[in-house]
Amino acid sequence: MARSRPAEIEEEAAAVPGTQALTRGIALLGLVADAPAPLRFAEIADQAGLARPTAHRILAALVEARLLRHESATQTYALGPRFLEMAHRVWDGFDLRATAAPELERLARLAGETARLAVLEGDSVLYVDQRDAAQEAVRLVNRVGARALPHASACGKAMLAQLPAAERALLLERLAPLAAPGPRSITDAAALERELALVAARGYALSLEEAAAGVNAVAAAVLDRRARPLGTICLVGPAFRMGEARLHALGREVMEAARRISGNAAQSAMTLTVAPRPATVSAGVALAVRAEALLGEGPLWAEGRLHWVDILAPAVHVSDPATGEDQAIPVEELVAALAPRRGGGLVAAARSGLRLLDAAGLGRVVAAPYGQGAALRLNDGKCDRAGRFWVGSLALDSTPDAGALHRIDAGGQVRVMQAGLHVANGIGFSPDDQRLYLADSGRRRIDVFDFDLAAGTLAHRRPFVAFAEGEGVPDGLTVDVAGGVWVALWDGWRVARYAPDGRLDRVVNLPVPRPTSCCFGGPDLGTLFVTSARVRLSGAELAAAPLSGSVFAVTGTGATGLPEPPFHG
Repeated sequence: MARSRPAEIEEEAAAVPGTQALTRGIALLGLVADAPAPLRFAEIADQAGLARPTAHRILAALVEARLLRHESATQTYALGPRFLEMAHRVWDGFDLRATAAPELERLARLAGETARLAVLEGDSVLYVDQRDAAQEAVRLVNRVGARALPHASACGKAMLAQLPAAERALLLERLAPLAAPGPRSITDAAALERELALVAARGYALSLEEAAAGVNAVAAAVLDRRARPLGTICLVGPAFRMGEARLHALGREVMEAARRISGNAAQSAMTLTVAPRPATVSAGVALAVRAEALLGEGPLWAEGRLHWVDILAPAVHVSDPATGEDQAIPVEELVAALAPRRGGGLVAAARSGLRLLDAAGLGRVVAAPYGQGAALRLNDGKCDRAGRFWVGSLALDSTPDAGALHRIDAGGQVRVMQAGLHVANGIGFSPDDQRLYLADSGRRRIDVFDFDLAAGTLAHRRPFVAFAEGEGVPDGLTVDVAGGVWVALWDGWRVARYAPDGRLDRVVNLPVPRPTSCCFGGPDLGTLFVTSARVRLSGAELAAAPLSGSVFAVTGTGATGLPEPPFHG
């Protein structure tokens, strides 16, 4: 009977002669690099299918070469400093134009439009490479070697949004007054800053006839290892083919191209990977408001109507789910969450702080949790039953640990209650006011705190529910009268209910991959309303889920919500 061969030599027949040890070493490096946490020796050997002596020899050689390091305290292996040194050499010799060429070809074929590569040189955008679309019937003004104004082009805005605020301000000061080469160019500095905040939050920039009449574009910045812009890749074409909706659908494609060029995805609050669609939509799910919100969020039942926001095409929506009627009130800056106000009207968590809101739009700033010019924005928020507004913040580019949970008192005083959050999201209070729930989307976790309503303080932070890769990302949440926590799972196609002990109690499958938040509403607060998003979904994904960006109503759950308390300021 033939003897079985050891696992470590099974591939020898297929390998390049004399490279088996090298191949195994590369494989071990890949295992360590891809592992979510440092691996111990036995884990590496088992996952690689290697005999212990062989694995030990290869690991020892990699440690000696400083490609791996061995942590004696934990007996684990991690990537070594030599990789950082080599990465610096790669960046020092990085050829942007050569590396981007395949992506330009791919984008031009994919979209049937012109793909361009640009860099920021001095105070202008310089186009350094281009691939023309086969169907191009309109000759574009700018070609390779041409220049454009950074504030009036998609390429320029994509790079401006990634520059440090002080550096960007100096550049724009040199350009003042801002020229208007196209009919829709932004010439007001404050309006441009608001636009760049949107660009940073979306991850891509649009130009709607800003560089030239009849020409639109979408662009994403190519970032280096420090998340600074090396350049920009974009798709550009005539406005009659490249309408705003198509530009947003192509935003994901240019972002992925930018990521592949440099290998740097930067930070993002929004993933690009969608989980598999569930086989069926749950009973009781109905379309409440047909919409195409880029990032629908912040649902609130108040004054017999459903109020909600679109963060990335800034607007406050007032909807009647009974008729499907929807009124959109455009606002001038990012707005993420709403709450009723005891004195009438609403308050809104906006880019500049907590602001009053009425039928005319945003009013005065009640409180500003961070300084003017900070690369932060407010996100989800709720009032407690003492009339204080609790709201999370996050970095515009979702830099880890830059966010916080803030408490805003009736007099406008602001206090940071929890720092070091990645993507501060859904907030909710238990019916007995003993608990505060907080979702940190960046960490795929909902935490729970002990809450003292009278003092407005938190204690004993601990995990409530954690979500594995592929289960969706916890986003907005609400709490029912029985203490159940309902959470929208971004990229998970569903809303889930968790009992007060953290046990999964119920799942509601939806027809869209990116539900964003939920609230109870209707005359008896017995209907669960769920907002959704379409941002960063590909054209194919939008075709498969055309209701993305709409609001859904879920009935028959047997659950009832709690009235949302007003802000006392």
